[in-house]
Amino acid sequence: MTLSYFMFLLQTEEQGFFNVLVQKFNEGGDFMWPVLACLIIGLAIFLERLITLNRSDINTRKFIVEVKDALQNGGFAAAEEVCSRTRGPVASVFQAGLMRADEGLEAVEKAIAAYGSIEMSFLERGLVWLSLFIALAPLFGFTGTVVGMVEAFDAIEKAGDISPSLVAGGIKVALLTTIGGLIAAIVLQVGYNYCVSKIDRLVVEMEESSIALIDSIALLNQGKSITENKD
Repeated sequence: MTLSYFMFLLQTEEQGFFNVLVQKFNEGGDFMWPVLACLIIGLAIFLERLITLNRSDINTRKFIVEVKDALQNGGFAAAEEVCSRTRGPVASVFQAGLMRADEGLEAVEKAIAAYGSIEMSFLERGLVWLSLFIALAPLFGFTGTVVGMVEAFDAIEKAGDISPSLVAGGIKVALLTTIGGLIAAIVLQVGYNYCVSKIDRLVVEMEESSIALIDSIALLNQGKSITENKD
């Protein structure tokens, strides 16, 4: 570790971490504001998606067993009732398929496929904007870097001499905006990847449970017991 790094840690400890962040933000210049805006808006989108995805997550195995029991004992109407009082995309896809159960398995499969695509679009809503802010944050930072270097060279040109005191301000702005943009992008990228992994798992659960529903309806139409084929 360098001496400057130890000095920064000492300064942070004495002044407080938040105060140091505010100080560095102010020293970064005007381009720190769009970087901060990207971070705030991106975090707001991530938190909204996080809440939505967590509400969509249910105990899929338990839900499938409940639907099978309802199908076996009460028919399609009872199974629809179970789906209607359960939140999440899996229950919505099940309900869409059960509503077309009287029309045959082919109609059930088409309804599940159609509503599955709709539910996927709902789950992925907002992620395109999150990815946009992930890209914009470092771009604003790099723009601030270029502006800072231009200011440094302007100072050298006006002075006609290369002096550390002349170029230090411009270089400092350049480095701070770059760091700010990269930090914002890293934070948002972690949130984006978490959302994507959560959506992928929900999609897999929808596909697997849809197959179980179609098999259960087929067995019911053949007059066979569904509850004997629990997962």
